[in-house]
Amino acid sequence: MGGDARSWDEESYRSSIVQERELQYRTVFRTIFAPSQNPNPDIIVVASSDGSVAPYSISSCISSYSSRFSKTWDQQHLPGYLMAEPLCSLQAHNGPAYDVKFYGDKDDSLLLSCGDDGRIRGWRWKDILNSENSSTVQGNQSEPLLDLVNPQHKGPWGALSPIPENNAIAINSQEGTIFSATGDSCAYCWDVEKSKIKMVFKGHTDYLHCVVARNSSNQIITGSEDGTARIWDCKSGKCIQVIHPEKDTKLKETFSWVSCIALDASESWLVRIPIIKT
Repeated sequence: MGGDARSWDEESYRSSIVQERELQYRTVFRTIFAPSQNPNPDIIVVASSDGSVAPYSISSCISSYSSRFSKTWDQQHLPGYLMAEPLCSLQAHNGPAYDVKFYGDKDDSLLLSCGDDGRIRGWRWKDILNSENSSTVQGNQSEPLLDLVNPQHKGPWGALSPIPENNAIAINSQEGTIFSATGDSCAYCWDVEKSKIKMVFKGHTDYLHCVVARNSSNQIITGSEDGTARIWDCKSGKCIQVIHPEKDTKLKETFSWVSCIALDASESWLVRIPIIKT
């Protein structure tokens, strides 16, 4: 069975193959509930390995899943069986998007994301929700209100290092600051209004994976591949405590790093998740 090869679009074919593979192997790095007056929020926002940031309606996903589940097995198209459709999709980063947070309250808040390109970008959440044709919000069609880029470091003969990636962000809306955990072993404190770095937290000896803000004490806590979690004072920029999780384990001949940390509601208890290599 033949066809007219003169109308063959090789570029479109290649793009479709790449897109299909990206969908199959896309990784979700972070999710967060969107601001809502409802005690049971309906929208979650997802940061993914293809650089996209997309909100999803939980109720719509469940409804779509139920309708597909009601079909007979022969009628179901397996590859799309568990595929949820977002309300819209922002191409937020050139490379993976690693974290998402909301800055501010309710509909006036900014949707923030950070990623492998070393940027922290922010969009007004209300504008995303009120977009007339939200399903087509892509890339440059929705310019961010906030666009912060990590600094490069000078090397020999004035050479500049690559822009370090942002692996996680934390928020202190009352102080007007964003904290980022980066790949150059530093954490940065950004002034949102001025779009400038206020402070650099130096002390880790390896890649930072996570950061949380302890706003009640004006502190942040960071976790790193150097195997430590550190508590920092945001006024002085100094490290006030170093936590060595590996000292609490009985495993020998292992190397661990702190991949995720979280605080309880009282900000009195710290939970950390280590990655252990034997």
